[in-house]
Amino acid sequence: MPADLADPVIARHGAWASPLSAAALATASATIGHVRAVGGRLYWTESRPDQGGRVALLTLDRHGRAHEVSPAQFSVRTRVHEYGGIAFADAGPLMLASHDEDQRLYALADGRPARPLTPPGLRYADGAATADGRRAFFVREDHRAAGEPKNAIVEIDPAQPSEGKLLFGDSDFVAFPRPSPDGKRLAFVSWNHPLMPWDGTRLHVGELSAEGLRGVQTIAGGDAESVSEPCWNADGSLYFLSDRDDWSNLFRWRGGRTEQITRFDAEIGVPLWQLGPASYALLGDGRALARACRNAVDTLVLVDLETGEATPLPLPFVAFRSIGRLDARTAFAVASAQDDLPALITIDLHTGGHTVVRRPADTPPLPKAFVSCGEPIEFPTRPGADGRQRTAHAFFFPPRNPGFAAPPGELPPLIVTLHGGPTAHHSTDLQLAKQFFTTRGFAVVDVNHGGSTGFGRAYRERLRGGWGVVDLADTVAAARFLVETGRVDPRRVVIRGGSAGGYTVLCALAFTDAFAAGINYYGVADLEMLAADTHKFESRYLDGLVAPLPSGRPIYRARSPIHHLQDMQAALITFQGAEDRAVPPEQSRAIVDAVRRRGRPVAYLEFEAEQHGLRRASHITRALEAELYFLGRVLGFTPADPLAPIPIDNLPAG
Repeated sequence: MPADLADPVIARHGAWASPLSAAALATASATIGHVRAVGGRLYWTESRPDQGGRVALLTLDRHGRAHEVSPAQFSVRTRVHEYGGIAFADAGPLMLASHDEDQRLYALADGRPARPLTPPGLRYADGAATADGRRAFFVREDHRAAGEPKNAIVEIDPAQPSEGKLLFGDSDFVAFPRPSPDGKRLAFVSWNHPLMPWDGTRLHVGELSAEGLRGVQTIAGGDAESVSEPCWNADGSLYFLSDRDDWSNLFRWRGGRTEQITRFDAEIGVPLWQLGPASYALLGDGRALARACRNAVDTLVLVDLETGEATPLPLPFVAFRSIGRLDARTAFAVASAQDDLPALITIDLHTGGHTVVRRPADTPPLPKAFVSCGEPIEFPTRPGADGRQRTAHAFFFPPRNPGFAAPPGELPPLIVTLHGGPTAHHSTDLQLAKQFFTTRGFAVVDVNHGGSTGFGRAYRERLRGGWGVVDLADTVAAARFLVETGRVDPRRVVIRGGSAGGYTVLCALAFTDAFAAGINYYGVADLEMLAADTHKFESRYLDGLVAPLPSGRPIYRARSPIHHLQDMQAALITFQGAEDRAVPPEQSRAIVDAVRRRGRPVAYLEFEAEQHGLRRASHITRALEAELYFLGRVLGFTPADPLAPIPIDNLPAG
């Protein structure tokens, strides 16, 4: 980098030298996962990209230093629903944890070998134990027979190996098994195909006995109401989240009656892609600490449980998760800021101040002077079914690198990024993959198209029956808005996304001419193939997003990019995990072969031992460097980084 940042080097957008290398980004991709408080101590999971993607379980010693509870070769990860979730639970002096290698539950104790509790062929997640630690309750997914796995709530005895005692298995899916403080009742959530958990779920309560679970009653929820995150209070009342009024708010069930606590035009809950989220915590003093998300930006608020009055905490973060209570004075959360890596923090409930307990990386991989912060934008898009004009949302990140400037009159290339899901959203928190490009002279826009969360149920349900139409229209509208307002180069607009976002990338290249290139991470190319060959959790997802089969087959074909490449003019690079069960590799291989036959520039990288997403540092590094090399070749600039070439078929010479 130039020594004198006041006199920047003039270089083309894309060719700026960045302090954030792909290798540094990969190392800094270590993340804090789920956090729980046990006996006044914090326990959390933390990924290790430089150890092959292993996930460790950590706690703090008496000196406040982090150390691992899990053995060196143990990876605390569950694959229930393939996307997993919280993979550990406390049971008295033990931690019960799922090992990624065989998906069995093990009993862990500091300094002792891991002791297996459950047999192979079963997966466990989202556990919780009674106060005395003698009974633990888990979501179990049984893969021992052919066909769809069977999901159930089971009881585990931490002292005895077993597969678990079946308590409830009368629905396609279950979540949140939570025993009451006195150990006499169990709350849990269930739902059935073709619904997804954000469409409709039911909250149940049953009586626990030595024989199992009896007298199960449904206390909330339905096919058009999503309920989640049941949490017992010390007085025996049960709190939960529901979106019955369009937004996910806090409710209480007490004395056989349900009452609404909060009435936010904001979301407290999150879509249940991973089991065991914690979006709020009861504090034991008549208050709750909750995440309130509006327009995809989070605020942490203290809620009076009798009046529903909320007091925001002035914390310097834009996203929160894994919220909990540590003791009478202290709460905790994983918090993300716009200009620093996510951190595990504690919050003083008396003063509102916070302390950073843990960041996976000791030093930020990117100086704050280089961080591009997101600007919220709202823009016109495709009218709704009623003919009324609609708007959609995005965050715009301009290029930022104090050591460089573009030649006079040159506008930056734009990378339009799509989130996965598609039931999810982009936030403005620091995402290094985005900064990898903005520090090199690219502009980036994160599109929260119709169907995204954080804007209420009505906005989320814009995508019902409209996947491949609504998301595509909003994405093209975002790009055109930035072109028409003179902020980006119209000839160098690129689209990038993974999984569901990858599907929108492929749709954009097949059905529009708005993009010069597409970057596709394990995206869907053939909707019929996905419906026939995905995992149980999402096997009926397309019923709501597209149409039920077989009657909807013509719609599936009409919206599958692989059948509509005859007019494609853009270049494509695709990345895929070889062991992906959510979007199998056949999807990526098929679209790459089809684009190759079409004669358009195309590149493909498939990674062994990776599933739905890249977790190994070497693979993350390789993929980012390949992206930059590819963009340099197809957009006509020379990156400043020393990059290994990748083969690009059909690329014109020169």
